Amino acid sequence: MSLFSGEATGTDHQQSIFPQGFVRQSADYILAHQLADGCIPWFDGYYADPWDHVEAAMGLSIAGEYTAAERAYAWLASIQLDDGSWWAAYKGGQVDNRERRESNFVAYIATGIWHHYLITRDQSFLRRYWPMVEKALTFVLALQSEHGEIQWAVDGQGEPLMDALITGCSSVYKSLECGINIAVALEQDRPDWRIARNNLGDALRHKPQRFDRTWESKARFSMDWFYPVLTGAIEGARAQARLQEKWEEFVVAGLGCRCVNDEPWVTVAESCELTMALLAAGEVAKAHTLYRGLHRWQDSDGGYWTGYVYRDSAVWPEEKTTWTVGAMLLAADALAGLTPASTLFTRVNLLDASQNTQRLDHLHPLELTGSQR
Repeated sequence: MSLFSGEATGTDHQQSIFPQGFVRQSADYILAHQLADGCIPWFDGYYADPWDHVEAAMGLSIAGEYTAAERAYAWLASIQLDDGSWWAAYKGGQVDNRERRESNFVAYIATGIWHHYLITRDQSFLRRYWPMVEKALTFVLALQSEHGEIQWAVDGQGEPLMDALITGCSSVYKSLECGINIAVALEQDRPDWRIARNNLGDALRHKPQRFDRTWESKARFSMDWFYPVLTGAIEGARAQARLQEKWEEFVVAGLGCRCVNDEPWVTVAESCELTMALLAAGEVAKAHTLYRGLHRWQDSDGGYWTGYVYRDSAVWPEEKTTWTVGAMLLAADALAGLTPASTLFTRVNLLDASQNTQRLDHLHPLELTGSQR
């Protein structure tokens, strides 16, 4: 069933953002691809990775499919390695990629768990998965350098791969916010995580030389442009200026956000994430315009095509990933306020450790949406 009553009849505001039945169709698409063990692969016959699996699970939570979302998190808990990490990919109940374990993939579990809790207010769920979150973030923060950035991965033998990604570290920055909030809600505050988050934010804002040290710059990727805004590392006027600076470079009017600046290819997931980054920067009109145009890429089964090559007027690749649908649901929630988690990616909502955590169970969701940095 749908979480919100507006899905049945549709308010004018919601119908201006997404078509009738969008939430239900999107949830059904993800559910159709979720495996019996809870794993959510990209699509049938393909692998799952921890980050995109969580993205799809968050979509299920938004749609009110709590049992399915919790099965997704239970699957991750069942395969977590002793050091708190996960391999890069899984397929058919087995590890599909033992080459590396990526820090932002591992950290993202904190974002998913906090997101589900914001919607359900289920403290038992939070307590059940606290050990998984704590182990995951402990693994990630062991990869943080004295300069604040976090190495992007360890290799198959567990040796750190010594370089950092702006997009990956930005994602970790949001996950640390969520992990800190989980700790506060459970009266398990971790001041070391707060210090680590502050240091990471400082690196993202002021130390560009700490990223892309051993490979070609990733600046051609749109995510490096907007992810620091999406995840709260850059806010306010600086966020607006950052998005304006490369708007013409990455956004194709009437189509969406390009994945990279040197290819005629717009992608749905990046466009959804940019939508939320625009909301975070206060660019509400731009966010609405960008998102509304994305529904043209929906197929009859409720899935969304990954991207579109406008030079060739062709959908490419011919894939409809579950995580793209998850991103569509996250952006819809951010725009329409469908759930109490709607501001997760549009505001920094860091809880104070001194807050009376007993009161968290009784707060109206809107009372938790103010920035408390």
